[in-house]
Amino acid sequence: MKAVRIHEHGSTDVLRWEEIQKIECPQNKIRVKIKAAALNHLDIWIRNGLPGFSLPLPLIMGSDGAGIITEVGSQINDFKPGDEIVVQPNRFCGQCDACVRGQENYCQQYGILGETENGVQASEVILDPINIYSKPHHLTFEEAASMPLVFLTAYQMIVKRAQLQSGETMLVYGATSGVGSAAIQIGKFLHANVIATVGDNKKVKHAEKMGADLVINHHQEDWYKLLKGKEINVIFEHIGPATWAYSMRLLAKGGRLVTCGATTGPKVEIDLRHLFSKQQSILGSTMSDLNTFREVLDLIHVGHFFPFVDKIFPFSQVIQAHQRMERREQFGKIVLSSNAQDLTYNV
Repeated sequence: MKAVRIHEHGSTDVLRWEEIQKIECPQNKIRVKIKAAALNHLDIWIRNGLPGFSLPLPLIMGSDGAGIITEVGSQINDFKPGDEIVVQPNRFCGQCDACVRGQENYCQQYGILGETENGVQASEVILDPINIYSKPHHLTFEEAASMPLVFLTAYQMIVKRAQLQSGETMLVYGATSGVGSAAIQIGKFLHANVIATVGDNKKVKHAEKMGADLVINHHQEDWYKLLKGKEINVIFEHIGPATWAYSMRLLAKGGRLVTCGATTGPKVEIDLRHLFSKQQSILGSTMSDLNTFREVLDLIHVGHFFPFVDKIFPFSQVIQAHQRMERREQFGKIVLSSNAQDLTYNV
């Protein structure tokens, strides 16, 4: 079998599509033939290395995947060979107070497939049953693989943390990123007004397809002045220093800023006088709990949320896939597939 692995941190040169040893399937595990695996910005952070955070190496990359069960352990009763599945990427102990409360993403041993342990960018993987759920029948493997991580992240941020309400206005940065595209769809599902930013006029159409009511090019000079007078109740942040000052200036009284990332750096400045005088809230968010994942997957199953696959690469071209993401050329999700023809996929 083969897998996308890194043996050290660095540029795209450290990515390898290589042969690895096949292992037996334990009695309490499930073997899955991976048909497709999506890239997330997390993959770039993992490849580059996280300062102060030691990752197990060599490491199989990837948190999002979909495939077919080929073998089940003798203790498994809920799945069978031939089942088409999608991967749930959260890992947790299942026994601590947080897990018992149903807040698995607060677990002290919390991890993510493809980060704290081997991921799913491989021809086959062995997974715990808690990481396996039925694939929506109306989606291809590539479409199904593209959705879990970004939708569970965005849903947790918007619904559980910021508690966006019908009729409120939300600003979403990076409409063509995976998490940004998901955020727009979730905002419209909640009947909110959604303003989205893009970095290129060519990306406006994608944001409109996702459902954005207003799209602004954030590379336009004084772009934030176009939002003057608009009451922005929720700001969906995942950028960091490059947008933070604008975010705090644009956020309305009683507004909530929720963030899941820092693609332009980890350190920002906060004017406390601004924060308390406008009675604003700053909320951090990481992934989601299992109930949120199930809510999201149920909504995907019935078609409330739809995929936005940008480009499909064969696993052997993982370097080119990373390069496309790093150049911010994508209009949605980049996917690795065992059946890829290296084509552009239209929503």
